[in-house]
Amino acid sequence: MMALISNNSKVPKKIKWLNSSTSASWLDQAVTHPLEILIDHANCERKAAGAAIQMMFRYLCEPGLAEVLSPLAREELEHFERVVEILKSRGRYLEPLQAPPYGSLLARSIRKDEPFRMLDSFLVAGLIEARSHERMALLSLHSPDHELRALYSELLNSEARHFCIYWTLAEERFDKPEMLMRLNQLAEVESKILSKLHPEPRMHS
Repeated sequence: MMALISNNSKVPKKIKWLNSSTSASWLDQAVTHPLEILIDHANCERKAAGAAIQMMFRYLCEPGLAEVLSPLAREELEHFERVVEILKSRGRYLEPLQAPPYGSLLARSIRKDEPFRMLDSFLVAGLIEARSHERMALLSLHSPDHELRALYSELLNSEARHFCIYWTLAEERFDKPEMLMRLNQLAEVESKILSKLHPEPRMHS
């Protein structure tokens, strides 16, 4: 398994960092409930910004970290604002949707002791970005809503770039064989979490 982005311009770029592909059942669920997915997407962008900021505070003195995570957090919030505007234009707004177990279960897999906590934090954040990229690519192709297809297609490059940021942060600080071994373990956890479809439509259900 490698951190690799396809250069085929005819299809959405693919991040080969996942142990499994999204099921047709999820896609059916997502395209049938576009506004619920959009609300959850807004929540995901907000949480992604918060995760980047949290790492900046946790590793305040880590050289080179704030310089890349601060712009990443700003971009996540710009995406959040964009999604909120689309929701408002359709007569909806943010709602307190019950979160699927995806994020909390992945967070439980992060080891507590340093430097393993830092490595796992980068890898889990990267896995979430990789899965978001994969699912937005599916929605950019299969959503029956033209505006939403355009939105997800536009965000793909950003999701791929965010994935690469976390990959690079890990690669610069850790031994690559150790990093790849841990990545495989976490990717397996991520795949198992998604092996059973959550009953309610969510970006990571």
